[in-house]
Amino acid sequence: MGARFSGLDFDGVLGRGASWRKGLGPTLDGETLAAHPRDMVEVKICGLTTVDDALRCIEAGADAIGLNFWAGSPRCVDVSTARAIVQLAGDRADMVGVFVDFTLEQISEILEETGIVWAQLHGEEPPELVAALLPNAYKAIGVKDRSAIDLARSYPGEQLLLDASVPGRPGGTGQTFDWDIAATVARERKLTLAGGLTPENVKAAVRAVRPFRVDVASGVESAPGNKDPDLVSRFIDRAKGA
Repeated sequence: MGARFSGLDFDGVLGRGASWRKGLGPTLDGETLAAHPRDMVEVKICGLTTVDDALRCIEAGADAIGLNFWAGSPRCVDVSTARAIVQLAGDRADMVGVFVDFTLEQISEILEETGIVWAQLHGEEPPELVAALLPNAYKAIGVKDRSAIDLARSYPGEQLLLDASVPGRPGGTGQTFDWDIAATVARERKLTLAGGLTPENVKAAVRAVRPFRVDVASGVESAPGNKDPDLVSRFIDRAKGA
């Protein structure tokens, strides 16, 4: 599935606190960055496939839950399960839909059907698609090298996610990347750090990058899509205790 977008007005769809400087990408003003102290990291548990797992993660202290709608993922969730998770979770955590090269119409339909508020775009989506979904959307970028910094600056919105780049796999790779690159982006954006995070390394990751949020899927699983309650609790405790 490919996305087709043209003629969108960035000035009308940028998130609050963000600005767009032609050729330089989005920036955040000091007030927006100061609103989230750098020592208060949030935790997102991604790839939930059951209501029980989602509720256990929230009870353990997760700030956000990721629900993956990409059919190529072993963590793909159906619309009815996603709707049930959103309804039972209430306002206790941010609900994030993960999409890979869906059209604007497809994403909008799923968000409306499920009640999910946030869209994480994990494919080859152009900046215009992110802009059309703001303020509750952000681009996920796979990091190969420092060129990811300029690519990140080409996308609008307050938030951004960085993950390891693995050919043919848009996420959930279980691999880390150079955290110095992530630290650079985290000084400019509300960054979600993903890629190979586990209870063993998340404290070091938070201290090195100082992200807005850390994101984990395979690092807290007993099997793809099945979250291990002990690993989830350890991950959250160590991330927030960093």
